[in-house]
Amino acid sequence: MKRFDVIVAGGGHAGCEAAHAAARLGCATAMVVTDRLSIARMSCNPAIGGPGKSQIVREIDALGGLMARVTDRAGLQWRTLNGAKGAAVRACRAQADTIEYETAMREELAATPNLSIIEGTVKDILAKDGAVRGVLLLSGDELAANAVILCTGTFLNGLLHTGLTQTPGGRVGEGPSAHLSDSLKKLGLTLGRLKTGTPARLHKDSINWDAAQEQPGDTPPPPMSYFTKKIGREQLPCHITHTNARTHEIIRTGFGRSPLFTGVIQGVGPRYCPSIEDKVVRFPERLSHHIFLEPVSRHNDEIYPNGISTSLPEDIQDEFLRSIPGLEEVKVIRYGYAVEYDFVPPTQTYPTLESKAVGGLYLAGQINGTSGYEEAAGQGLLAGINAARKVRGEEPVILSRAESYIGVMVDDLTTLGTEEPYRMFTSRAEHRLVMRQDNADQRLCELGRIIGLLREEQYREYRERQGRIQSLVKRLRGEFLNPTPETMTLLRNSGLPPVEMSIGIAQYMKRPDVALKRDSVFGDLAAFDDADIERAETEIKYEGYIARQNRWIEQMGKIENMPLEKEMNYIGISGLSVELQQKLEKVKPLTFGRASRIAGMTPAALSILMIHLKTRGRNV
Repeated sequence: MKRFDVIVAGGGHAGCEAAHAAARLGCATAMVVTDRLSIARMSCNPAIGGPGKSQIVREIDALGGLMARVTDRAGLQWRTLNGAKGAAVRACRAQADTIEYETAMREELAATPNLSIIEGTVKDILAKDGAVRGVLLLSGDELAANAVILCTGTFLNGLLHTGLTQTPGGRVGEGPSAHLSDSLKKLGLTLGRLKTGTPARLHKDSINWDAAQEQPGDTPPPPMSYFTKKIGREQLPCHITHTNARTHEIIRTGFGRSPLFTGVIQGVGPRYCPSIEDKVVRFPERLSHHIFLEPVSRHNDEIYPNGISTSLPEDIQDEFLRSIPGLEEVKVIRYGYAVEYDFVPPTQTYPTLESKAVGGLYLAGQINGTSGYEEAAGQGLLAGINAARKVRGEEPVILSRAESYIGVMVDDLTTLGTEEPYRMFTSRAEHRLVMRQDNADQRLCELGRIIGLLREEQYREYRERQGRIQSLVKRLRGEFLNPTPETMTLLRNSGLPPVEMSIGIAQYMKRPDVALKRDSVFGDLAAFDDADIERAETEIKYEGYIARQNRWIEQMGKIENMPLEKEMNYIGISGLSVELQQKLEKVKPLTFGRASRIAGMTPAALSILMIHLKTRGRNV
């Protein structure tokens, strides 16, 4: 029997981060995968990041994980989303070359000391006296370890659906894990069932690109990793088209053979990434939906039509695709499908991601009910760190809601659980003003160094960057603008508003129409890169908002036990999302504290609830 310190079952995004972390922390680690060429495979969209997700990727990067820098090695396009909005909701999103991403991740793992990759399928978890002892492979081989991390993705009893045709599998062309669910049940874990889906893949040469709107990347491209100096790769454009009334009519004709509407699919699908047939039903007033035509790789002809995942029959897919502008003669490389799979409701795990039922058994990724590469990778990193620390007899790491999006996600999952695939949004983080994607290094690099995962050269780079930013902030706070003719000319030439009296630069910068610019009244900024300048500006502009948020946190403590009306009707409360109206109506929370912990509840929604009560004459 081969012995390891840590065994990681699965080579997806959670498995990669878990295996890398455990091995980097000095543990003899085995990653068990069915096929080593499937490591880091992007089963769905070819992109990393986006609102709420880029924050997680930057946190992984700050702690010493892999996802961000692998993305920068393999990217096709980089863009900043929500650039015109506040820094708290800005996000970087990178289209990834799926082939190059897999290759780059395999190279990173191959260069990681203490890590062995074993081809095989985990059949059974070996445990004794309430603690894990290793795994049994389908081949009959046993691997011993004091910690096991399950990163099984959509493979637990996976079942693929296209129309009414069903095929066992975790994703197309790959079989399911057909035995592990039974093993988990024997260990005392309760399982549930979820569903996700993916669209057809299209041949790029069959698309009329003139009928679609081009969407280029940013220039210069914003790196995903703090430690990427510059992106020198040529960017590829994405394109936008849309469905129409004819498309929706065709989709409706397939409802009688849809596994979603005929009751064949039992698993709950993602609320925020619904299939196109689900969109047509849920939003009948919408006459069209955007479709983002995204390149999959420089090395093949696949295009990913983001926005139209489906499990409709192949003939319906053919017909509705060809009703879309630019896709009139499209050729399908692979049809869309849905996949159902088992998951372990995550209230059965601790915030360390260790199972409550079996000591040393950790769960990360979609097995915990999440969706998305980024959410999986964040969990994998935390599970890998804690598995290694358990083996080494060290205290676990628990990330709080006040310091990271990963902490918010894990707290949501382990405290509240989830009945549908969980997706991270900025609105889930009550401290999002101080947990931006731009300052994850400030929040977590120190911890990454203490844990031992962040490399020394990365830590030195972080410290140098922090020194530059703080020196710029200090300088700006100590300087003043005076309404001299020279200053007024500089302001006018820079497109900045005039000043009528002497004012501190820091105070002046808090105006919404003022941005920190080079070659202006803000002095010589040559020693600072664009990211430094943006960070300094954000730190100054957000001072008041952060103080207000801290007061809100204090206020929340006071209203924890404030009662709510038992018979209140939540349906139709203006400003509350339909999702929250439904959940409040179902739960009927007795206090604001209980309402605050309903999955998806936000500080903004609680404020709306308070205002609603005031209009009803309640003293809140």
